[in-house]
Amino acid sequence: MRQYLLYGILIYLAAINLVAFFLYGIDKWKSRHDKWRVTEAKLIGIALLGGSVGAFLGMKVWHHKTQHSKFRFGLPLILFLHLALAVAAVYFYHYFFAR
Repeated sequence: MRQYLLYGILIYLAAINLVAFFLYGIDKWKSRHDKWRVTEAKLIGIALLGGSVGAFLGMKVWHHKTQHSKFRFGLPLILFLHLALAVAAVYFYHYFFAR
């Protein structure tokens, strides 16, 4: 039963990070073609919902929002917090459940 929960979490994280990555690319394309843009709140929000890796990579690959300090400093902070949460979750799982 626990492995299904783990698979579900991994599928969710893969999907949300792909969406975040391509959302940054779409917003970059829209900015160059003078189209309706994705809001900054949505771009940061998707990172907060678990897409921090995809958002950070999207920012770097598409060279998008790299001059905005809330993205330049905020996304790495969100990524660090997500990684710390993942390490803590693995630690607590092994400490409490894997005995």
